Amino acid sequence: MMTRTRPVLLAAALLASTALSAFAGEANDQIKAPVLRPTVNVTGDIVRVGDLIENAGVAANVAVYRAPDLGTTGVLPAAQVISTLRNHQVIGVDVRDVKEVSVTRLARAVDAKEISTAVAQALDHRNGLGDAASLAISFDQPVQDLKFDASSNGALAPTSIRFDPRSGRFDITFELGNASGASPTKLRYSGVAIETVEAAVLTRNIDRNEMIRSGDLQIERRPRAELGGAEPASRELAVGMQMRRPVRAGQALKTTDLAKPDLVQRDQTVTLIYQTAGIYLTTRGKALEAGTEGDIVSVLNLQSKRTITGRVTGRGQVTVDTISGKPAQTSEAEITAPVSVASRLPSSATPKAE
Repeated sequence: MMTRTRPVLLAAALLASTALSAFAGEANDQIKAPVLRPTVNVTGDIVRVGDLIENAGVAANVAVYRAPDLGTTGVLPAAQVISTLRNHQVIGVDVRDVKEVSVTRLARAVDAKEISTAVAQALDHRNGLGDAASLAISFDQPVQDLKFDASSNGALAPTSIRFDPRSGRFDITFELGNASGASPTKLRYSGVAIETVEAAVLTRNIDRNEMIRSGDLQIERRPRAELGGAEPASRELAVGMQMRRPVRAGQALKTTDLAKPDLVQRDQTVTLIYQTAGIYLTTRGKALEAGTEGDIVSVLNLQSKRTITGRVTGRGQVTVDTISGKPAQTSEAEITAPVSVASRLPSSATPKAE
């Protein structure tokens, strides 16, 4: 009997020991020691126990501090935090060498740049305006950077837009939504919107017929109204062109201010070229007016002393194109280069073969 009972008792003891060990393990898994957090982020105006420590348990919702201002950070010594938690019956907190606790109150920041961008987007292509990127926005009052609860995470949505295209004045109301279900925040702004364009601006005074160099220009955004309805001139277009009129430094160039450079100057000695079918003749002339490529100018033929008109075809060159039959103010006397002419003999004078 004794030999049979002992194995049974040993097996029972082993089972009991195993059960107790398993129970203790489950208890350790369920009850974890609270651990102090070195960095805390909160969205409301209260800091709770659960914000400060991990594994806070039933004490997690107990309020212990007032949160910092929106978008700001406060620092607390770890010893002070532990003392405050102890006053709320939270003990046994594992500090883990944390010396101080940083508490940040999250916020939705709306700065002046975002507000200006929202206004420009609201006025995009409205009443003849250009796109939002071309609009210069100025406000009636200085625009302050704003901060709202972190739950106000929506975009600025315009709910009312008024714009006068004659004066450029606007009055716009925005709403900032709230994810918590609270009423949206309303923001209202007024001011002036001006459409601008990128233009080449002169860095010095330039006279009529003067050539424009790259160093004479700088690129700026200017109100479109300054151009009087004309198109702005780009740097690529302006460099190498000449002015049709005097323009002062600081003025934006218009395409109508520019002309191709003169290839023929007034009173300049030029080469007159006569062209017709099978004939190409040249002589000297004196330009009576300036002209660029393709212009029709008057030229004095220095040999015939007659004034003719021709087309500027190169630097110091004027072509009188006679291929169509009747060149303006051109006669045979003006073509002074020698021309061979074959004479016809009467048939009676033709020598007969002997």
